[in-house]
Amino acid sequence: MSLLQQRIHGMGEGVTIALDSIRANKVRAGLTILGIAVGVFVVVVISAAIHGINASVAKDFESTGPTTFFVSRFPISFEACDGTEETCKWFRNPKLTLGDVEAIEQLASVRTAGARLDTSRPASYKDKRVASTQISGFTGNWQQIDGGGDIFPGRNFTQGEASAGDRVVIVNDELATRLFGQSDPMDKTIDLGGVPFRVLGVYHYKASFLAGGNQPRAIIPIEAARKHLKANFADIGLAVIPAASSTRAEAIDDVIAAMRARHGLRPAVENDFAIITQDQLFDVYNKIFGAFFLVMVVLSAVGLIVGGVGVVAIMMISVTERTREIGVRKALGATRGTILWQFLVEAVTLTGIGAIIGLVLGALASLAIARTTPVAASVPPLAVVAALLTSAFTGVLFGMLPAARAARLDPVTALRYE
Repeated sequence: MSLLQQRIHGMGEGVTIALDSIRANKVRAGLTILGIAVGVFVVVVISAAIHGINASVAKDFESTGPTTFFVSRFPISFEACDGTEETCKWFRNPKLTLGDVEAIEQLASVRTAGARLDTSRPASYKDKRVASTQISGFTGNWQQIDGGGDIFPGRNFTQGEASAGDRVVIVNDELATRLFGQSDPMDKTIDLGGVPFRVLGVYHYKASFLAGGNQPRAIIPIEAARKHLKANFADIGLAVIPAASSTRAEAIDDVIAAMRARHGLRPAVENDFAIITQDQLFDVYNKIFGAFFLVMVVLSAVGLIVGGVGVVAIMMISVTERTREIGVRKALGATRGTILWQFLVEAVTLTGIGAIIGLVLGALASLAIARTTPVAASVPPLAVVAALLTSAFTGVLFGMLPAARAARLDPVTALRYE
């Protein structure tokens, strides 16, 4: 029999012995398998969630447009801020206005610009009530900037309605269902924070991670949010889409120059506003979720270590219980390598079973996440490969000590063991 055939025979024998050991010591083996399964489960679920979130975020950025950038009163900052102007110097920045939007739209390098203001109010229609509804106040061109989604039935508010701040509203599917059920919402009047608004249309869009899922949402003119809902205009943000003939960098330079001129800033004075690109937003996202993913990997590693310690314990007990068997095999010509291989295969079998259980449970959990949340969680093939390789490595690493002990046993002493 060749060495390869011996290895294959030893592997099959090791798997059989491992299964026999599991049946004979169900609790002990179960705890070992559980530790590995938990570690693999965490890795798979987190990988699936991160994969889904990445795809959702990338789709959101794509729908907004790769060259779109934003003008904000506040920069993206991780500096310490206790809510005072001393530590949060950007609180002194002037509020952005709709006049800023109009000035930016006049620039040759800009295709369009719009403003957005988010608030929330209760919404009601007759006896139906939604305690908290996300209300987005937009300028009339919001569909060009907001990205995906369409209005059907109905229409968007006109530029005249937007400028006048008319009390008109577009509801999303979720809000329409909660307030109207299966009836037609068109031209009906709903209350937003106690103020009547006429429904112009129903907005359909796919729920996403950044949008916060399929929450009840109402879209109204930004002037209506200011005039009728008394929304805080200090929180508005501007979005800018460069003209087709200009680059994003050119548009940013022109917007900065226009904003500095409007704010009367001298050349040596820093900007009192922030320009935020999608690259910056994605960098912030990567930092936040990179740290989150690292924490989850560490937690899963703890689970694998616990399972690995269990492998050492169960294999040490297995070696002790089978000392005479090892002596007989050595007396019949089994080499140290053969004994070492057998026990390593047994250890890897234990961790492999745990990995498969963890993979199955992780895939089921990922499917549940995808169906019940806006995160399109899916298990990437790399996560499956990593889980299997990690479990095998854990089996070899933690199975080496008991396997080496079994291989070093003196056959004569082993045969005399009681």
